[in-house]
Amino acid sequence: MVKMVLKFEGLAVFFACLFIYVRLHASLVLFALLWLLPDISMIGYLKSKKFGAIAYNTAHNYLLVIVIIIFALWQDNNFILSLAIILASHIGLDRFLGYGLKYVSGFKDTHIQRL
Repeated sequence: MVKMVLKFEGLAVFFACLFIYVRLHASLVLFALLWLLPDISMIGYLKSKKFGAIAYNTAHNYLLVIVIIIFALWQDNNFILSLAIILASHIGLDRFLGYGLKYVSGFKDTHIQRL
């Protein structure tokens, strides 16, 4: 039951981000081009499981999104805000698909499920 709630929260975040992104009149081309960018953090796994988990978790958490949103609002910068929304939508859909935050034991061990 808890896994299902976590997954559908992620889906709700994804759709909320799409809605906000469109309301900002931000570039859908930019959205498409940058949407997978956070997954570059998986390169960290080439060094070690621990480094990979830290890199992945740094790029895939809502705290980072909140910090970027606050900075964007403080600077009154819709471009940076759109980047934060792209990141949040990526995280949301990842969570819906079961790709949660990683444990140092390996990429397949997440806070949502074992992949």
